Amino acid sequence: MTRMQGKESPGNAPETLAAVLKEAFEPLEHALRGKRAAVEVRERGTVVSVGRGVARVAGLEGARSEELLAFPGGVYGIAFNLDPGSVGAILLGESPELAAGSDVRRTGRVVDVPVGDALLGRVVDAIGRPLDGKGPIGAHRRRPVEREAPPIMDRLPVTVPLQTGLKVVDALIPIGRGQRELILGDRQTGKTSIAVDAIINQRDKEVRSVYCSVGQRDSSVARVASDLEKRGALEQTVLVVASGEEPAGMRFIAPYAAMAMGEYFMERGEDALVVFDDLTQHARAYRELSLLLRRPPGREAYPGDIFFIHARLLERSTHLGEERGGGSLTALPIIETEAQNVSAYIPTNLISITDGQIYVSPALFHQGAMPAVDVGKSVSRVGGKTQLAAYRAVAGDLRLSYSQFVELEKFARFSTRLDEETKRRLQRGRRVREVLKQPLYEPVAAPEQIAVLHAVNAGVLDAVPLDMVAEAERRIRAALWERLPALAERVLAGERLGDRDRKALREVSEEAVRGITERR
Repeated sequence: MTRMQGKESPGNAPETLAAVLKEAFEPLEHALRGKRAAVEVRERGTVVSVGRGVARVAGLEGARSEELLAFPGGVYGIAFNLDPGSVGAILLGESPELAAGSDVRRTGRVVDVPVGDALLGRVVDAIGRPLDGKGPIGAHRRRPVEREAPPIMDRLPVTVPLQTGLKVVDALIPIGRGQRELILGDRQTGKTSIAVDAIINQRDKEVRSVYCSVGQRDSSVARVASDLEKRGALEQTVLVVASGEEPAGMRFIAPYAAMAMGEYFMERGEDALVVFDDLTQHARAYRELSLLLRRPPGREAYPGDIFFIHARLLERSTHLGEERGGGSLTALPIIETEAQNVSAYIPTNLISITDGQIYVSPALFHQGAMPAVDVGKSVSRVGGKTQLAAYRAVAGDLRLSYSQFVELEKFARFSTRLDEETKRRLQRGRRVREVLKQPLYEPVAAPEQIAVLHAVNAGVLDAVPLDMVAEAERRIRAALWERLPALAERVLAGERLGDRDRKALREVSEEAVRGITERR
């Protein structure tokens, strides 16, 4: 028996060891049950050279146009030039770790930005990172910055007005929701102020706004943010900032990122407004990148597709059909001219893309006629279709008569004797000019605009001294809400003004300014 037990003992040892191992590995088997190994293929390349805002990479044979590339130090770049044997990339940041010989890998995706209500009231950079120190942005959706414009059959005509609160714009150069209206003029003439006024006037109209600053000073952007916050418009606005100190790549993609943020609201069935301040700096950033990547230069050293980069941006603003939600996206691009040359290369490109332009005159600015909008050189190609019906009754001939007054005033300087009719037209025109003046960031409601414009058209202000026109205007605006509140509501509802309404407006206006004219 003892000999038999000794023989059986070695035979049982493997079975005992197997049982112990099985018991030990059972939790691991349970954890790995249903899991499958996946192979992830990552294509890597090598930096050949690094320039100011660009890099050339070799070894990324499968890279696609505008694909996002990951560089050392957390810096990303965009595959821009797909040359044989190398890729020219636009850098979206700077890193001391980036040098020739560094590894680069493909990400398989394009540049995208966060979108949604979480961005309202925030200041972000061109790729959606917060700049205001208010913590991370809790956006759950992202969208690529480059998207195709809506097809023609998905669009509707522009018919709903976008009130800016500026009398000279709403009455003479109306803007509609879904329109692209260019603002151009020399530097420091009030272009940004017009756009910011339009944003402030949307604070209680359920219109989301996106202000995109490209190449501007940080102090200018901070002032805009402060002005919007003081007037209660910042919480309905997204500020996208790519300052002049940012790499050219950030300045290049900033307008597309702002457009993607605005498109989210449009496709949700809402109305949105996007301001690009300004596209001159955007064009210069693109020229800088193109020259560094050795693209063939054209006129004024701009590349041949300079028209296309702005066209593909602005064509994304439109008024969608009801089957697409019925939302709209209005674009107000700003462009800077030099020495009032509106026929320069970039201004003419943008004039041909947009649906009209608001020209800001340095001469009017120096005269103190603010906003310094030159009515004769400004136009809205959508026209009166986007105006409230009441405007047509009081401002229909105002544009022509005011333009004639400007020309008449020039010739009148050379004459010592003027007939009574000419004197009357000059006096009326000077009062129209005073009425069109407006303090900064003080938008005027549409019914008040119509009451004042009707008063000056009807000759109610002819006897008012020029230095008292502003006081007369304030009285007329106050009297409208006090005496004719029902008429004001009908104006906002889009109803036309009848003869009885115009008569009532004149009587109220005459009574409001009676004390001023008697004092004279």
